[in-house]
Amino acid sequence: MNIVLLEPEIPFNTGAIGRTCVATNTALHLIRPYGFILNDKKLKRAGLDYWPKLKLFEYKSYEDFMEKHPETMSDEPDAPRLWYATTKASMTYADVSYGQDDFIMFGKETAGIPEEILEKNLSSCVRIPMYSEERSLNLSNAATVILYEALRQNGFRDLEKRGFLTGTHI
Repeated sequence: MNIVLLEPEIPFNTGAIGRTCVATNTALHLIRPYGFILNDKKLKRAGLDYWPKLKLFEYKSYEDFMEKHPETMSDEPDAPRLWYATTKASMTYADVSYGQDDFIMFGKETAGIPEEILEKNLSSCVRIPMYSEERSLNLSNAATVILYEALRQNGFRDLEKRGFLTGTHI
């Protein structure tokens, strides 16, 4: 799986998402500009000692990202898809089927993904349902919710599937 952050602004969120990506063997793609520098103390604190293990890719712009990932625009049935997480979507994140190599994009914390991008990709926009009077969830929480649904749909491939507790210890 792949998480994409378009112009992230808050270092803690990016650090926490990076930690989740390491724990799930997910690549993190960051699209500039950022609201921080990559060696920010807050980013490192949230990412703990996971950050050096992160599969991290950086891009100059959304256009640069799209040029480097043309496979996400393919009509081939097994091609990776690019999903756009937005509060404005009609489909929920659980209404779609994720492929094991799909990309899930999240916009910056204060504005989300630009409308012009969303309008061109309506069939790939997903949202997390929430109480109608609230604007959005924290970015790192939203990324985790959708990522784990995608991983669940793919059988948690390559992730540890058993715990150490058994019925006799509960």
